[in-house]
Parts: sequence; structure tokens; C-alpha cells
Amino acid sequence: MFVPESVELLPGAADSPVVLHVPHSARTIPAAVRADLLLDDGALEAELDAITDAHTARLAELAADRSPARPWRFVNRLSRLVVDPERFPDEREEMLRVGMGAVYTATTERKPLRGADFDQRELLDRYFHPYARAMTELVAERLAAVGRVVIIDLHSYPERQLPYELHGYGPRPPICLGADAFHTPPELLTRAAGVFVDFGEVGVNSPFAGTYVPLEFYGSDARVAALMVEIRRDLYLPEPGGPPGPGIDRLAAALATLVAAVS
Repeated sequence: MFVPESVELLPGAADSPVVLHVPHSARTIPAAVRADLLLDDGALEAELDAITDAHTARLAELAADRSPARPWRFVNRLSRLVVDPERFPDEREEMLRVGMGAVYTATTERKPLRGADFDQRELLDRYFHPYARAMTELVAERLAAVGRVVIIDLHSYPERQLPYELHGYGPRPPICLGADAFHTPPELLTRAAGVFVDFGEVGVNSPFAGTYVPLEFYGSDARVAALMVEIRRDLYLPEPGGPPGPGIDRLAAALATLVAAVS
């Protein structure tokens, strides 16, 4: 299977349908990409604190270690400031309104991140499209092997709304589940809500909505189920960033329970 430089693919059990997708955990920015960013080093570190879903790769690892049937893990090695693999790469992406399409041109504070004339094509060709191809191939391989796939898309978000958020004015519960009308079966949503209930309120599609499915399957193949799990960061780290606290172990145990339930 094709695996690009930006992806860490960690195999799971041969009969597992579950893919833990971790797109926004990394802070790594290649030097050639860093050269095009307008922020100085201090401002860049602050932006990374704000935009990175810190330690979600570690959360996926801990959950996999606790799961009776190890899930597959698909982890982005690079910061979303390189490319954001979960955006549409064209005009369908609503986040273009705030300069945060597949290649960001603005920061979370809606300040310039790249020059107005920046050509995004090289980043899309080198990073975005290979990432999408690899995830598509993994889903196709799992479908061929076990006949279904459950993508659990791991994210985190700050306790307070950031200026870039288009829909951040709604509730910000400890756990937000992102659901898609086609790809998130009601029973998957119900199971996830039950698993995370001990953390407090479990909301749906607020402040972030939807979930990630490779475009080849999106809206057309019901064998691909998907759910986004958004964790409010104060549950497991001191905001805006820092090492994870004991909350990450409780979250990993809950996530492992969900993996087991849908496996």
C-alpha cells in the first residue's frame, strides 16, 4: 500500500474495521514550508499551540494498546499549517472564507500566514493529494478485508472560541461528536455518547460538525461509517498547550471501549 512521507500508518488487527484517524496532532513543519510563513518564531509557536490537536496521536496509541482488537491508525506526521488534509481542496471548502482551506493563508486570529500571491499547488501536490490517496487505499483495503470500515476521527478544541471559527458561537461541551447524515449511523452516535458520558455533556455537531471520509467514498458508500470525536482540551492538558495530564488515560480507556464496541 502507498504510504507518503507525511503519514505514519500503524497496522491493526487483520479483522479490525476500525481506523483511528489523527490529522492534526503534529507540530512538524519542513524548513522549505517554514520559509514561506510570515510569522516569527514566537508567533509561530503560539499559533501551533492554538491550532494543534495536541497529544491526539498519543491518545490513539493508548487506546489502541487497550483495545482487544487493535485498530488501524493513520497519523499525520506534519502540522496542519503545511496542509490540512481534512479540507476540500477547492471552492467547496467553507473555511476559505477565513483563509483556512486545504492550505492556510491566515492564522487562528485571522492574520496573514502566507503572502497574498502564494501558489498552493506545490503543497497540494506534494502533501495533500498523496495523503488523500493513502487514506483512500487504506479504506479500500479494509473494505476488501472485512467488508466495512469505521473511521474514528480524533480532534481537540479549546475551551474558548477562536476568531477563525465560523460556527464557534454554539455550545462547547467537554465532548463534541461530529456526525454526517450519510456516514454516521444512529447506533454509532449512540454508542459514542454512552462511552463518553462520564466526562460531562456530550454534544453533537457543536462547535464543530461533520466527520472525515475520503472523497472516493463520501456520500456514496454506506459501508464506510465515520464519527468525529472532538475533545475539549481542558479535559487533559493545561491550555493553550503543554504536557498531557491524567485525563488522557481516562479518555484513552473510553476510546478503547468505543473501538471494542464497533469492532
